[in-house]
Amino acid sequence: MTEREPPGVGFESWVDRQIREATERGEFERLPGFGKPLPDDTAPYDELWWIKGKMQREGHSVLPPALALRKEAEDAREAVDRAATEERVRRIVAEINEKIAEAVRRPPAGPPLNLEPFDADALVARWRGTQGRPSSRPHTEPPAPGLP
Repeated sequence: MTEREPPGVGFESWVDRQIREATERGEFERLPGFGKPLPDDTAPYDELWWIKGKMQREGHSVLPPALALRKEAEDAREAVDRAATEERVRRIVAEINEKIAEAVRRPPAGPPLNLEPFDADALVARWRGTQGRPSSRPHTEPPAPGLP
């Protein structure tokens, strides 16, 4: 916390001095986003921009639980396509199937779930069929979102 404005010193010069001293100490260099371009400002103004940004940074979803699970299932299917091994495919399918089964047992709030557990053998067979084809995707396997 800074000290109060000293008596007899103009406000502007006091503020300028505080900024200059903080700059000299390098305090502005440790701020998040330092050295990065400003975000796109062409989007329309949103009163909740900071809440949405914080939720995104902390990995929270603004979707109802049922829609969030549908999105996670879609991401799992894409992760299967990028998987490097059959073991990884089966692990991804097992993890999402466990979440879907729990949601079927106890339906989440929001719209209907409309999801059924994936057929692991069918996804593995599809994955095997795509492994021999040349593709433009990288050979490294990025981690599946929400799945270890």
